[in-house]
Amino acid sequence: MQFAVPPRKGPVAPPSTRSSSLTFQRRKQLKTITTLSIALFTLFLLLSQLFYSSTETAAAARGTPGLVIVTVLDHTLYGDHYLQKIIKNREHYAQRHGYTNFFANLSDYDSYIGYAPRSWGIVPVLRHAMAKHPSSTYFFHLDAHALFMDPSKTLDAHLLNKHRLEALMRRDVPIVPPDSIIKTFSHLRSDDIDLMITTDAEDLSTGSFVLRQGDFARFFLDTWFDPLYRSYNFAKAETHTLEHVVQWHPTALARLALIPQRVINAYSKDSPSAGVDGTYKDGDLVIRFFGCDTDPERNCERELDPYYSLWAKKLKFE
Repeated sequence: MQFAVPPRKGPVAPPSTRSSSLTFQRRKQLKTITTLSIALFTLFLLLSQLFYSSTETAAAARGTPGLVIVTVLDHTLYGDHYLQKIIKNREHYAQRHGYTNFFANLSDYDSYIGYAPRSWGIVPVLRHAMAKHPSSTYFFHLDAHALFMDPSKTLDAHLLNKHRLEALMRRDVPIVPPDSIIKTFSHLRSDDIDLMITTDAEDLSTGSFVLRQGDFARFFLDTWFDPLYRSYNFAKAETHTLEHVVQWHPTALARLALIPQRVINAYSKDSPSAGVDGTYKDGDLVIRFFGCDTDPERNCERELDPYYSLWAKKLKFE
């Protein structure tokens, strides 16, 4: 009797051996993918940083894009020929250094000013400029009757640079010349400052100052424009109100830096009340024809023309 013999089978790998092989391959693939992902992400970060640095460097070379030059123009009193000279001067300076201009027609703000003197218009104009440029840091209000005379100077290096401002700050001096009992704080540093302003021989000068956007700026402009102050009928309207605010509100005084007049506010030779060393000299950043619009014996356009021609001549030799 014969019995069937089952055929021989080759060796069969244990299930665990095959599973281990698949797991190893999968781990190897995941490791490769992870390594490549990390390498690509690192490369992306490096390229982004390089791009950002080059963009930042280019912006620094142009100036501070976050600076806005604010000019209030009264079209009811002055013709286009005169105003266009002022606008052209501002536009050239801003374009050269990467700044922005904000030109305001004073008549557009009459409803905010009400029955107060129209010189109050600078406050709602500044608020409007800040609302229009919420990402900008500095706002330089410069009176319309003024010209940039040295276009090569940037406001960054001339005033806003931390070390430059530190050197310019006038400490422990009367807020209102010549002998106000309230003086600038002696302990302040440039990082504390939100308002940079000058005085002439008699007053704080509202015709040329720099304000940094932020919580203080909003508080400051709201306080300055308070209806109660506008109803006081101060002899010099917004100027005397400003002096009252900074002398009796320590919050304002603690954010203010007085700087020498000629830095941003040099007066023309025909302007009254220039402070000590406050009259324009060749090489100053700006010249301001202070009082040319209130003195019937003076003419703003006639005073401005020779300096405008001098400025235009400088451009040809650059």
